Amino acid sequence: MKKNIALLAGGDSPEAAISLKSAGQMMELLDTSKFEVYPVFVSGSEWIARRDGLEVPVDKNDFSIFAGGRKILFDCACIMIHGTPGENGLLPAYFEMLGIPHTTCGPLAGALTFNKFACKKFLETAGIPSAKAVLVRTAEEVNPRNILEVTGLPCFVKPNNGGSSFATTKVKSAGELLPAIQLALTIDSEAIIEEFIPGTEITNGLMELNGALTVFPITEIESATEFFDVEAKYQGLSREITPARIPDSLRDQVFGLSRTIYKHLNCKGIVRIDYIIRDGRPCFLEVNTIPGMSAASIVPQQLRAMGMDARDVFTDIIEEAVSRMAARKKGNN
Repeated sequence: MKKNIALLAGGDSPEAAISLKSAGQMMELLDTSKFEVYPVFVSGSEWIARRDGLEVPVDKNDFSIFAGGRKILFDCACIMIHGTPGENGLLPAYFEMLGIPHTTCGPLAGALTFNKFACKKFLETAGIPSAKAVLVRTAEEVNPRNILEVTGLPCFVKPNNGGSSFATTKVKSAGELLPAIQLALTIDSEAIIEEFIPGTEITNGLMELNGALTVFPITEIESATEFFDVEAKYQGLSREITPARIPDSLRDQVFGLSRTIYKHLNCKGIVRIDYIIRDGRPCFLEVNTIPGMSAASIVPQQLRAMGMDARDVFTDIIEEAVSRMAARKKGNN
């Protein structure tokens, strides 16, 4: 009997359009011989399932829909929402309260990784190196001199809770700092200011299945823009090279760091971790707990480089999520 899978897309952040692209690709990847897939589009309090020309509201009391004269419950939620409420732990918390399996990290890991500053501080306890950073919040008095004493120039200013480089600025002079912070605060209540680290940017996906971690090949990123910004990521202004052109010893360092980060954060499903190489050593940038899955996205490139069938991978991830929730329910009985 086929499992009913809810494929969630959209969300309430600037990344909603990217989420829709990821979900469109996932519709092609999920094995329809095993799954009945129902796209669910999330926007604020409006959750709509669309399938075969029908549009039906989701009953959020039990995450069900009524279609074809019957009530449909879901065996698993495949979350493809980048940003809130998918990547910051809100949807995982909702599904775990209802006892519905889902394909991504738990609520704590989602919330922690989505908060760039908190994640950096937490990973410091595992000895993970990262750029020097300062956090500022809306309505706080900002002293540029104090910030630049920590980060120096140039530096990067980003929304602390956000992704895809939206409202991110490379600041080259003290006079550019406050406008950059104000820009970041237009889409988040917190801004993070980080030191600029010159070097090669790389990224590494990995996943855990049946207690075993599989680390994907590393991708090297060459951006035609000044940094890997929105244009570079989504308008074809970058070149991604998989596997990365780095020494085996450096590759092994990155693999080790990625395994440590995944375990330390208690991640689930597919995760992608970004680094920059400083003086021949990897420096942690951020964790993506729901990485892009469009045809041009990095994780699908890494799977292809490994010779892995993405359809089989996502089948395994769904089955793993179902088994994990069943074991949790059994343990609570």
